[in-house]
Amino acid sequence: MNKALIWVGVICICIGACWPWIKQIPFGRFPGDIIIVRENFRFYFPVTTCLLFSVIISVLIWFFRK
Repeated sequence: MNKALIWVGVICICIGACWPWIKQIPFGRFPGDIIIVRENFRFYFPVTTCLLFSVIISVLIWFFRK
């Protein structure tokens, strides 16, 4: 558990350091993401983005367990 927490911290630090470049990636604007914009209301549900992240994380976990 200690090693897992250390790795999570290292990953968070790396993501934070790379944030200026990461925020330019168009995640959240994929076809299939649901965006409803009306007067005084905005609903956003990133279906495709969630599926993409889920696949990437699953592959990484599978790769590191081997």
